[in-house]
Amino acid sequence: MASTSVSRIVPASPQRVWDLIGGFDALPDWLPYIPESTALEGGRVRRLTNPDGDVIVERLVAFDEAGRHYSYAILEAPFPVTGYLSTLRVHPVAGRDDVAEVQWSGRFTPDGITDAEAEDLFTGIYRDGLEALHQALSA
Repeated sequence: MASTSVSRIVPASPQRVWDLIGGFDALPDWLPYIPESTALEGGRVRRLTNPDGDVIVERLVAFDEAGRHYSYAILEAPFPVTGYLSTLRVHPVAGRDDVAEVQWSGRFTPDGITDAEAEDLFTGIYRDGLEALHQALSA
């Protein structure tokens, strides 16, 4: 099993960040790579579409409003991994009310690629996603 984690300080309070990213169906609100999300099964499943028309289906497996984090599993995606489980988490920064740390982490089993290749793939996705979040909060 492979894993990766990326963190980024963003220019908004933890609550403001969570208000933007905490909805399981909210990816199109801040992530340009996902322009479309459809909530299914009462919001427990999201069907995402990327600009190339690829479909990604994910299931919410844990949600903690007070702790400002949720975890999800990929059910269907064009990625060369299986057993994917990821967590998106918002942390306060000690002594600061105007910024937050966002951590995006995942673990997965590579399928047809090496651990390092799978880790590089998701490190890039998480890094680019958190950069997009930083840009959305800076606007």
